[in-house]
Amino acid sequence: MHVKNNRWGKGLLSAGVLLSMTLSGCSQNTGQIEAQTQEVSIPVILIVDSSTGIKNEEALIERFNEMYDGKWQADVQWIMETEEEYRQNLKRQNVTDTLPAIITDLRMLPAFYYMMIQDGRIEELSDEILKDEEWMDMIEPAVLEACSEDDGSIYLSPISTAAFSCSGVFWNEELFAQAGIEEFPDTWEEFWDCCQRLEECGITPLALHTEGTAWAPMLFATAEVASTEEGAEFMEQFYPETYQNDSGLRIARTLQRLFSYTTEDALYTDFDVSYENFFSGKAAMIPNGYWMMDQIPEEWQDKVRFSAFPENKLISSPETFGWAIISGYSEEVKEGAAALFKLRTQMNMEEKEALFAQDPKTMIPAQRDYIQVYKNGPQLVPNYQVKWNSILQEETLGEILPELAQGKMTPEEFTQKEDESIRKFLEEQ
Repeated sequence: MHVKNNRWGKGLLSAGVLLSMTLSGCSQNTGQIEAQTQEVSIPVILIVDSSTGIKNEEALIERFNEMYDGKWQADVQWIMETEEEYRQNLKRQNVTDTLPAIITDLRMLPAFYYMMIQDGRIEELSDEILKDEEWMDMIEPAVLEACSEDDGSIYLSPISTAAFSCSGVFWNEELFAQAGIEEFPDTWEEFWDCCQRLEECGITPLALHTEGTAWAPMLFATAEVASTEEGAEFMEQFYPETYQNDSGLRIARTLQRLFSYTTEDALYTDFDVSYENFFSGKAAMIPNGYWMMDQIPEEWQDKVRFSAFPENKLISSPETFGWAIISGYSEEVKEGAAALFKLRTQMNMEEKEALFAQDPKTMIPAQRDYIQVYKNGPQLVPNYQVKWNSILQEETLGEILPELAQGKMTPEEFTQKEDESIRKFLEEQ
C-alpha cells in the first residue's frame, strides 16, 4: 500500500478553514468578519476482506457519517490487503508521516505500540473516556482493564464487550459425520483422535498456514499449552525471556504435530489460503474468532459449527480491537475521531445485546454455538500476538515453522531460533 501525500495532504492542519469573509453593514458598521467552517474530514484506512470482499466496519462508517453530516465525515480509504500487510504498512507510514488520523490493529504490534506511546505519536484518551459516564457505562470492566496501561493511561479506544473478541474452532459438521464423529472433542486426547479418524476417512483435518504470524496453528498450539498450570502462566508472560523450557517445547511439538494433519499447500501461505481450504471442503477445521461469522458463505451456514478449544478454552485479548488517534492532527479531527470511537463502543454494545436477545432459531448454527460457549464461562487464554516480540512473530515464525513442519528442524532447534529472535529484538530496541 502506498499512501500518496496529496490524498489528505499531511492531514495535520485544522479542518476548520475560513471559507469567506463578508462585510456586514455599510454606513455605521466598521465591517464585521464572519467565519464559516466546512465539514471536518477524518482520514481513516480500513481493510476490504480479501477472502469475501466485505468492507470491514462499513456499517460504523455509514452511521457515523450520517449522524455527523455537515460536522465530521470519516474519509475512508478502503484497501485490499491482509491484516498483516496493513500492520507492516503502519510502520512505513509512521516513518514517512503519512498515517491517517485513526489507526487500527496497533496492539497487535506490541513493540511498535509502545514506541508510539514513547514518541508521543498517539493520543492519551483517559480524559475523554473516564469522564464520559455514558461511554463508561458501555464498557465491560475487563475490556477497559485490557486497554489500560499500568499507570491508568489509555491509548486504545475500547470496544464494549469481550463477547466478540474470542477465538475458537470452526468445524464442518458434514465432514465430521462422514468420519462418524458426532461432536467436537472435549479433551486434547480426543482432539488428536478426531484428527486421526478424519484422516483415515480421507478427510484433511486442519486448515493451517505458516505466513504472517502463523495465526491458525498458533491458536491451536497456545490453547493447548494452557492445559497445564505452568503453560497457562507462560501465556500470561509479556515478552518471554526464553522459549527453551517445557512450555516452549510443548508449543513446538504441538505445532509439528498439527502440520501432520493439514493441507499440502499450508507452507509459505497466509490465512486466506486456509480460509479457502476450509470453505471449499478441503479441510474439516479452522480456528478463528467470532468475526468470521460474517465471512461464512451462505451455502455453508448450515454445516459450519463453532466450539471452544478442547478443555473449554478460548483465545481472547480485547485490547487488540482497540483503535488509536494519531497526535499530529488538528483538535477538530481528533475530536471527531473520539466521537467515532464512542459510536463504535455503542454499536459493539448494541450488537451484543441484540445477538444475546435474539431467538436462537433465527441464528446460524455457529452463532448459536458461540453464544452457548461464551455463556459457559470458558478459560480465556491471552493472544500470543500481544505477548511476544515482533521479530519472532513477523520474521522468525515464517522462516522456521515450515522447517519444523517438515521435520527438517527439531522442537529444540525451533525454540533456540525463537530465543535468537529475542536477542535480535533486544539489540534493536
